[in-house]
Amino acid sequence: MNSFHKMREDVPDPEEEEKRLAAAAREANRLSELRLVLLGWRWPGKSLTGNTILGREEFRLERAAEFCVKRQTEVEGRQVTVIDTPGWFSAQTTPLLYQQEMVRGASMCGPPGPHAFLLVIPVGMFTEVDRGRIEEHLALFGESVWRHTILVFTWAEVLRNMSIERHIKREGKDLQWVLEKCKRRYFVINNCIFGEHPQLRRLMEKIEKVVAEEGIYNPEEVEEKKQDQNQNQNRELGARPKVNSAVGLAKLDVDPPHNSVD
Repeated sequence: MNSFHKMREDVPDPEEEEKRLAAAAREANRLSELRLVLLGWRWPGKSLTGNTILGREEFRLERAAEFCVKRQTEVEGRQVTVIDTPGWFSAQTTPLLYQQEMVRGASMCGPPGPHAFLLVIPVGMFTEVDRGRIEEHLALFGESVWRHTILVFTWAEVLRNMSIERHIKREGKDLQWVLEKCKRRYFVINNCIFGEHPQLRRLMEKIEKVVAEEGIYNPEEVEEKKQDQNQNQNRELGARPKVNSAVGLAKLDVDPPHNSVD
């Protein structure tokens, strides 16, 4: 009887074991530093999300967002760097200087690069145009950027009793497309809470999980690929025969020269 009770005591409780493994995984993934880049439209709460992460107003919400702004603080016992990039336009093409500044934001994190990009999207109507704008601007960072991107929903308070999952399903294929590109990594943040934020630990853990799975985004590697692509294109253009010259030579071989009459 005693041995039976001892065996039962040695069997771990499944729920407690799951908690222990989860805690061990979090500790294994824990990073002493996090470098984040905010991406999104001009007024969806992008800068406000940066302030929420930092726990104070570091990014002025009314500023003319023409340049990247870098701010740092300690969050949950680690150094956190947040880069707020110029927001893109909804109904018109984002100026080239803004686009170049957005790309520079990834390099401002310092080597080897940002741990994650936070793509900030306000809860509301999501259209095919919105999807196109996201695709257009993330393409500036290369295809690999999607592996390091977490979609962050803001203003979810307007949903009231509706779950974010139901909202995503209701918005249809365009929002689904963005989520699939991000490997369905998303987070809902409440920007109405200031100071100590109960959601930040979960957000940090989600970012660390992305890093554990995907590594760190390397802006230099993307730039090298772009240069290689440009060189290949130039080689292809240089190797093509000049059509007009070829036609002219062929004509000279076929047609006899005409004698000029003075």
